[in-house]
Amino acid sequence: MKKIYLSVIVFLTWAMMSVAAFAVDIIVVSHGQANDPFWSVAKNGVDSACKDMNISCKYVAPGTFDMVEMAKLIDNAVSQNPKGIVITLPDAAALGKSVKAAIAAGIPVISMNSGSDDYASLGISVHVGQTEFEAGVGGGQKMKAAGGKKALCVNHEVGNVALDRRCAGFKKGFGGSVDIIGTSNDPTEIQKAVAAKLSAGGYDTILTLGAGLSGEPALAAIEAAGKLGKVRLGTFDMSPNMLKAAAAGKVEFLIDQQQYLQGYLPIVIFAQYMRWGTMPAGVVMTGPGFVTPDNASSVIKWAAQGYR
Repeated sequence: MKKIYLSVIVFLTWAMMSVAAFAVDIIVVSHGQANDPFWSVAKNGVDSACKDMNISCKYVAPGTFDMVEMAKLIDNAVSQNPKGIVITLPDAAALGKSVKAAIAAGIPVISMNSGSDDYASLGISVHVGQTEFEAGVGGGQKMKAAGGKKALCVNHEVGNVALDRRCAGFKKGFGGSVDIIGTSNDPTEIQKAVAAKLSAGGYDTILTLGAGLSGEPALAAIEAAGKLGKVRLGTFDMSPNMLKAAAAGKVEFLIDQQQYLQGYLPIVIFAQYMRWGTMPAGVVMTGPGFVTPDNASSVIKWAAQGYR
């Protein structure tokens, strides 16, 4: 009988240790997949911070841009009762119920990347990222100063409010004629859509909202049309190929929101909150910064290591 009791105690001890081993401190729910070049850098930031802070984390995202699925992932995160949840907030209306449920359950939430204009309305106290509209204004002003008259803004993720604001800000800063086209996040479709617009004529400026997904296809379309140097291209975010293109003078600028910091800083904030109860308020700005042909070469080495 003693052996049976001993066995039960050993089993229960093992079970409790196993539960503890699989417990997650922080769950990150992103609308962007970690295999996307942009989001892989953000995930690197998450992973580095979790290691540096010595806390356990999990990064999850829907297979495609899908707000219904993302809301389910947030709900699932709440059911696991972590010490904190980090989310992106591309659509506050679609995700608001799930976010409020997390806060009502006593789980603190930090938003990052998208949601700078909406986080506070959901009860989130801090957002880590850039203000999208103002970043777009800055891009528009640069293109206007470069002599642009007629522009195209390529939105590869229709329904992502943050991207809508980027185009709206660009239109205000540019001041001239701006057409907005919506595409999927399929690079082949984007290249064809940009090529069709270029063949229609009149465009001297293009802004894309993601370097790897839409910037590279747009550049390919410009080169295929023989309009390199005639049509100026700028993009939000960075990718290794677009950095090389900028260093070669093929791209006017890349708007850098430093997504590594967007992944890293929320984990650090939560680590301090878990230990000391401290929490900042407002927007912790990680951008915008502009990478141009003048400074692109110095950024390339850090991008190659997954930090930019």
